Amino acid sequence: MGSQAVSINEPDPAPAGWILYDDSCGVCRTLIPFGEKTLRKRGFAFAPLQSAWVAGRLNLPTEDLTRDLRLLLPGGRGVQGADVYRYAMKRIWWAYPLYLFSVAPLLRNVFNLAYRTFADHRYQVSRICRLPGAA
Repeated sequence: MGSQAVSINEPDPAPAGWILYDDSCGVCRTLIPFGEKTLRKRGFAFAPLQSAWVAGRLNLPTEDLTRDLRLLLPGGRGVQGADVYRYAMKRIWWAYPLYLFSVAPLLRNVFNLAYRTFADHRYQVSRICRLPGAA
């Protein structure tokens, strides 16, 4: 995973926000390192949704907490699901064209459907691809 340790106590806010991912998902744990360096350069930090401080901050039942990728912004506002990808892509020059496609009429619905389909089946994909999640 990343080099930044997250304590049980709530950490200092990241300048751009905290990207919160499902640590029990093997695909999520495998993909985070691929984008981590690029996103850290833009001020994002990462933490598992299962972190004690995240659960305390969001105050959601576990099944709701881990349903979607989440972004916790400074000031406490949150973004979740496909909108987390849009938020990040908009801030990366080479991903900006993908952002434009993801907000275009009709393509927005396709992007949302693709995200939801993957999110709902990520544990099966992890199992088939033999990508272990956190124990």
